[in-house]
Amino acid sequence: GAFITRKSCTNDISRVHKGNFISYIKRIIINKGEIKMTEIAQALILGIVQGLTELLPVSSSGHLYLISNFFFDWNISESFDIAICIFFFKDWINLIKGGWNQVFKKEDSIDGRIFWYIVAATIPAGIIGLIFEHYLEEYLRTPLVVATALIVMGILLYFIDKKSKAEYSYENMSFKQAFLIGISQVLAFVPGVSRSGATITIGRALKVDRESVAKYTFLLSTPIVFAATILKIFDFQFSIAFFVGVIASFLVGIIVIKFLMNYLKKGSFKVFAIYRVLLGLLVYAVYFLR
Repeated sequence: GAFITRKSCTNDISRVHKGNFISYIKRIIINKGEIKMTEIAQALILGIVQGLTELLPVSSSGHLYLISNFFFDWNISESFDIAICIFFFKDWINLIKGGWNQVFKKEDSIDGRIFWYIVAATIPAGIIGLIFEHYLEEYLRTPLVVATALIVMGILLYFIDKKSKAEYSYENMSFKQAFLIGISQVLAFVPGVSRSGATITIGRALKVDRESVAKYTFLLSTPIVFAATILKIFDFQFSIAFFVGVIASFLVGIIVIKFLMNYLKKGSFKVFAIYRVLLGLLVYAVYFLR
C-alpha cells in the first residue's frame, strides 16, 4: 500500500527543498505507482466541485485551479455547465411563454418582464465576451489573478451585502437594476471573480434582496452558459468520464440551489465572502510553495 512511516517521512522531508514541497506532497497523496486515480474518478471529483461552486459566489475557477495544480492535471472545459441549462429548463419555458405573450398578446406578467430584462442584459454581455474571451483566457488565467480576484471580490461582497438594504424583490426589479446586474457578468471573464459573485454583489449594491438577486442570477446565467457550451461543443471529448462529471455536477447543483435559496431567507453572504478571502490566500500559498 501507500503506508509511510513517520520516521521515513521525516527523513524525506528534510531532503526536500521549499520549492519542491508541493510536488512532494502530491507524490505522497497520489503516488502514480500505488494510488492511481482514473479519469472517471477525476471527472467525478471535478463534477462535484463544479456543482458546489459554479452557482455559489465563491468562484469555481479558484477551486478548479487548486485541484488541477495540487492533486492532478485535468483539462477544464465548459462541459460541466450543461447541468445548469438542464436544471433551469422548466423555468425558461415559463419565461419564454411570458415573453412571447407580452409581445404578441400584450399580456403583462412577471415572467414576461424578466424574460426581456434578461435578453437586454445578455446581448451586450455576450458581445463583450466574444470579443475579449480569448484575450482574457490567455493573459488573465494565472494563479495570481485568480487569488487576487477571489480576495478583492470577497471583500466587496462582504461590505456591500452588509451595508445595503433590501428594498426590491424579484417581482419589482426595475429594468435599470436588471440590466446592470446582467451586464456585470462580463466581470466573470476575469478568473476568480465568479459570475454569481459579480451579479450578486452588484444586485445587493442596487438594494435587491438576497433571495431575489440569487434567483435572478441563476436564471441570468443560463443564456451565456448555454451559448458558451454550444460554441465549444466540438471541443468536448465525449466519454464515460465526461458524462460522470456532468451528472455529478447536475445532481450536486440541484442540492446547492435548494440550499442557497433556503439559506438566504434568513442568512447573508458573509460566510461566502470570508470563504473567498481564505481561498484566495490558499491559492497564493500553493502558488508560492510550488
